[in-house]
Amino acid sequence: LIAGGLATTYIALQMVGSGDAWDGLNLLRREVPGHFSMILSKGEMMIPDGAGGTRDAYLDLPGISVLVGGMWITNLSYWGFNQYITQRALAAKSLDEAQKGMIFAGFLKLLMPLIVVIPGIAAYVIVSNGIDTGFIESMKDPVTGLVKSDRAYPTLLQLLPVGLKGLAFAALTAAIVSSLASMANSTSTIFTMDIFNKYIDRDASEAKQVKVGRITALVAFGVASLVAPALGALDQAFQFIQEYTGFISPGVFAIFFFGVFWKKTTSNAALTGAALSIPLSVVLKVVFPALPFIDRMGVVFLILAALMIVISLVEGKGKDHPNSIEITKELFSTSTTFKIGAVLIAGITAALYIVFW
Repeated sequence: LIAGGLATTYIALQMVGSGDAWDGLNLLRREVPGHFSMILSKGEMMIPDGAGGTRDAYLDLPGISVLVGGMWITNLSYWGFNQYITQRALAAKSLDEAQKGMIFAGFLKLLMPLIVVIPGIAAYVIVSNGIDTGFIESMKDPVTGLVKSDRAYPTLLQLLPVGLKGLAFAALTAAIVSSLASMANSTSTIFTMDIFNKYIDRDASEAKQVKVGRITALVAFGVASLVAPALGALDQAFQFIQEYTGFISPGVFAIFFFGVFWKKTTSNAALTGAALSIPLSVVLKVVFPALPFIDRMGVVFLILAALMIVISLVEGKGKDHPNSIEITKELFSTSTTFKIGAVLIAGITAALYIVFW
């Protein structure tokens, strides 16, 4: 995947730079300097809306909120409290191995701007400047005839040389299958263990639980198959998924954060957070449609946090909950390798934001 991604970036820059990748990168910086900005202001960048018009990119990346606002909610809820992700660390043979895996993944994540963002900017310039007619035609939706952002990367992958193209698509397919397997495992586990086994059949045998889990996975895939075609009409499916996942993320994050780090949190407070996350998000979306979804997630989290604190203090009369998690410093022990890797990743990330502010 990395080899294919880097090759895709190189080819995209070559197309823009008339055969020279370095000239292509310099041309991108000259032609669309705003696309290299990581902290946007209102009206700074207009992007296609998928319907032939444009929309303000600020709605997706609302300025400083990317650093100190709602972006933390979506990041921490996904990477820290999502079973789909955490089960990979939990499957490690030791704490040290899990930490090494996290650091390795962190360094891989730093390659994303080079592998994903730069080719996207190159595709934008190719379309805007009419550099390659065939490429532009491949990016058009067969139904509407409009150029779609989501078709940029698949079109670029088609430009890879024979052999590398097959290897990249095989790796991509394997990654997708692996992700689907993880999602199916998480979905079936949550339903079987937390719902079926607790509220439907407490005495279910292991064989019955396995069967229920398999049925749950099949139903989940069925629902996904019905929903997936609707995403094809979007200009950027990823942004759509991020926004509507954000209806749930503030509640999930609040529950886990207070449940782990605040001993006074009660189960009713957690239930309130779970129950109100979606309704509050819907109300804010309807009442404040111009509010960026990342900011909306931050606001919903703050409201839920306040409610959970008040409910816990009133219900528990200020005392620690008897089933609270005992946090000790040993739980956060890290190896020297992890510490060095974490400092490097944080430093590189900070440098990227400073340079491309």
